[in-house]
Amino acid sequence: MIEKNSPIPIYYQLAELIQEEIESGNLQPGDALPSEREFAEKYQISRMTVRQALNLLENNGKLYRIQGKGTFVSEQKIEKHLLGLTSFTEDMTARGLKPSSRLLQFEIIPATLHIANQLYIKEYDPVYEIKRIRLADDVPMALETNYISANLLKGLTEQIINQSLYAYMEAQSIIIESASQTIESSLAEEMEANFLKVKVGAPVMLIQRNTFLQNGTPVELVKSIYRADRYKFTIQMGR
Repeated sequence: MIEKNSPIPIYYQLAELIQEEIESGNLQPGDALPSEREFAEKYQISRMTVRQALNLLENNGKLYRIQGKGTFVSEQKIEKHLLGLTSFTEDMTARGLKPSSRLLQFEIIPATLHIANQLYIKEYDPVYEIKRIRLADDVPMALETNYISANLLKGLTEQIINQSLYAYMEAQSIIIESASQTIESSLAEEMEANFLKVKVGAPVMLIQRNTFLQNGTPVELVKSIYRADRYKFTIQMGR
């Protein structure tokens, strides 16, 4: 209900009403919204006010527009908390989604100087290079590349990778204790866009994670490209 005498702007009230419909499940991803004219007639407000509300929700990633067709409900973003070290599989399972991966590349390569420095090994030492597309409910979420010292983790196979890499590490008494992670924004290049099913130039998040054992030994370098339209990160901070 719109309260026209409220100090809260009318466009903001309308945006809240639409968002409540999305969160309650009355509006599902892909559903078309009524036209601006229909909203204006229903609530006896101007089309300009309706447009402000829709623009706000579009900017917040709740809606998207298709020229000549209308306004639709977006797929909602998957939220990952940055407190605690969890795998992609654990994150998706906890949210009731079916995680899966598509292996693009698995081989042992000589470490470049950059990779060697990150893993505290010598240049040209053997490392596993594992490139995968990570999916949730069969929707591509991220393009992920792992680098792991082949001298540290032996016997790695495609079958193990397709199950749970972290579970295999733990079974080999390689227990990850901590990680550092950096996140920055970027735009999808052609190869990335093809794998992630987005347009070239679409916003993505570049993430690098370094994971460590209890004694401080680096065990893994992970470089990931996440779809910014389907994923968001949250963190709780105290003062």
